[in-house]
Amino acid sequence: MRTDFDPTETGHHRFYKLMTSVVVPRPIAWVSSRSAEGVDNLAPHSFFTVAGVSPPVVQFTSVGRKDSLRNIEATGEFVVCLASEPLFEQVNATATNFDHTTSEFDTVGLAREPSLLVAPPRVAASPVALECRLRQVIEVGDCFLVLGDVLHAAVDEDTIGEDGLPVLDRLRPLSRLGRDDWGLCPEVREITRIPVEEWPGHFQPGATRDAPPRAGRSSD
Repeated sequence: MRTDFDPTETGHHRFYKLMTSVVVPRPIAWVSSRSAEGVDNLAPHSFFTVAGVSPPVVQFTSVGRKDSLRNIEATGEFVVCLASEPLFEQVNATATNFDHTTSEFDTVGLAREPSLLVAPPRVAASPVALECRLRQVIEVGDCFLVLGDVLHAAVDEDTIGEDGLPVLDRLRPLSRLGRDDWGLCPEVREITRIPVEEWPGHFQPGATRDAPPRAGRSSD
């Protein structure tokens, strides 16, 4: 038995709440931008993903025309900082609808760190910062998809494992769920992709071939 929801009948706000309750977990782009007047803005956006590989491109969605979007359109630059568990309350605080002349860095008490290639600063306490140049803004109804070319990635060396890549349980990323719920570092299950030449006899429906779940993992 299922309950059916028609977006034209459910209502805009309630259907939005439905979508954010089922498209979970969602990674958070903690976006740093600088206005044309020089005010540093910082805000979390939970519609966020990798949009391209070569060149590297990230994408986040501004639901409505917010300060992040206006600043990025004016200057062409932004930084995506990783929203990590130790910064949980600060990330949430920067979602407050402050006036555009107010800097969330100063109001929330977050230290800045100079970026290497763009003007907006990084969050000094964030373990990862992706410095971006605006590629394109795509309007979709009342939302705006912001695509940025990643010019530089700065990663805290303490999060990097022996293979040279960041380790999940050292990054401790936050994610957004439905309602006012947030996700912490999840359980991890590891399984390799099946090469097509190995498919015959490799997979049986209902069979479990992967390792048991574990809370993050370290490559050290």
